[in-house]
Parts: sequence; structure tokens; C-alpha cells
Amino acid sequence: RKEIKCDGEILAELNRTFGSYDKFKEEFSKAALGLFGSGWTWLVYDVKKNKVEIITTANQDCPLSIGKIPLLTLDVWEHAYYLKYQNRRAEYVENFFQVINWEKVNELLNGAKNVKAKK
Repeated sequence: RKEIKCDGEILAELNRTFGSYDKFKEEFSKAALGLFGSGWTWLVYDVKKNKVEIITTANQDCPLSIGKIPLLTLDVWEHAYYLKYQNRRAEYVENFFQVINWEKVNELLNGAKNVKAKK
């Protein structure tokens, strides 16, 4: 499968924050692979800082509880990938980039920026 092209405002934000899409992908993957146990890797919009960032949360924790708006998430609980990938989390993370709906991520980013504008 071919990776879906990231474009639009989200690409501009990724370039601004991480330097390039490839650097974002590297950092996101590193965060996902470095998360011990069950949890999530997120691309969020930080309203206070007016920028995107990568965070991880354990178990059922959600970025909304710390004032960040979720744009993209990867479930790294073992149940999310074990049947297809067994213990090959790295392969699961790599393949995640082939199914991201960047159009939806752009929509969520625009909504997050509107929250900032209303405050």
C-alpha cells in the first residue's frame, strides 16, 4: 500500500513544528514505539501554545483532560495489533501511516484553531 499524501494546513503545521513531514513521522513513530505498556500516541493541538505536538497517554487517559485537542491518535494497546502483527509493533506503526485520513485531520485542526479564536 502507498502512504496517503499529507497536505493542506496540517502539513504546514507539521513543517513548522517538526521541520518536515518525515521528521514528524519519525517523532510520532518513536513516541509510539517508546510507550511502555498500554496507551495511545497523539498528535494534538495545544490551544495555549497555538501549535501541534506529539504526546502519549497511558491506559484510558485522553488529551482533552489536559486541555489539548486531539487531531490524530494511534492505539498502541496490544489488542489493537496483536492478531495481525503479533509482537511486531514497529510494523504496525509503520503501516498506520498508510491509512491516515489527512482530510479529516485538516478538518479537526481547523476546528481546534476556531476554539482558540473564540477565546
